[in-house]
Amino acid sequence: MKSWPLWCLLILAFITPLWASVVGVANISIHDALTIVCGSLGGGCEVDALKQRIWIELRLPRIVLAFLTGAGLALAGKVLQTVTRNPLADPYLFGISSGATFGAVLVIAVLGGQVSWGISAQIGLTGGAFLGSALSVMIVLLLAGRRVQIERMVLAGVATSFMFSSATSLVLYASDPQAASSLLFWSLGSFARATWGQMLLPLVILMVCFLVFLVYTRPLNAMLAGDENARSLGVEVHKLRISMLLLTSLLTAILVANTGGIGFVGLMIPHIVRRLFLQNQKHLMWVTPVFGGVFMVWVDVIARGLIDGHELPIGVITAALGSVFFIVVMGRRAWSH
Repeated sequence: MKSWPLWCLLILAFITPLWASVVGVANISIHDALTIVCGSLGGGCEVDALKQRIWIELRLPRIVLAFLTGAGLALAGKVLQTVTRNPLADPYLFGISSGATFGAVLVIAVLGGQVSWGISAQIGLTGGAFLGSALSVMIVLLLAGRRVQIERMVLAGVATSFMFSSATSLVLYASDPQAASSLLFWSLGSFARATWGQMLLPLVILMVCFLVFLVYTRPLNAMLAGDENARSLGVEVHKLRISMLLLTSLLTAILVANTGGIGFVGLMIPHIVRRLFLQNQKHLMWVTPVFGGVFMVWVDVIARGLIDGHELPIGVITAALGSVFFIVVMGRRAWSH
């Protein structure tokens, strides 16, 4: 009985891409999607060429990118909450997403708002985003003090987030109107321009970061008991914290470079997972990214289907959900004391 939530999650993860792939302006049913899958696998099924192209080249890439983004942001949030021992830590509130967004927007502004998803442009965007997020981490650590006090670190993260958000707004204001319009929608988060060519780098970075986090699961869990207890168990707390912060910066940067700024996912998903999977705590390192990926795919479905003929920015929806979630968590913590 203890494993039924895991089975439910795996079933949901299996059916979500199929269900999400039939939502859109073009009328593609689940039967059409199954027929396209059958035809692609050489099953001899008759496939409508136009529907096949829409499904494979437009809808499937954005579903994969949405899943990777949700998985990466949720994983980054879990690691941040662990190394800071603060359940409200998140790449967005910590300033990492804002720094990455500023770096990527600056690169795009230099390119005149024209972004091609070739490997060189993708590396350039990722590099700019990583420099911005790494700068954000360094500022937070400097403001947190030599002993890296957790409370000061979170406050420094919020201040840094506002600072980079204002810098991003300044870049948008200084750009020409055509580029600014493209940059504004991109900075709010979108999967509309997803292509198969841009999947490799986010997938590789996500898998590398996941494996590193998996290897360091025990030292990370030891940090939850406090720095002194972790040191008594042989954990080099300062080095581990900085390395994990930089790794989450890299993970956030690659996602921001491909999808824009999407906030609060790293805050919400680890909380929800911890409550839903109380009996499966040892599986949280892989359950969290899977749950985050499924969540983000459905957020994209809402963004595409909420208003007929219009697509909402992903960041608007996650910010609306995240702000309510943040208020609820803060309210419960206040009343519990």
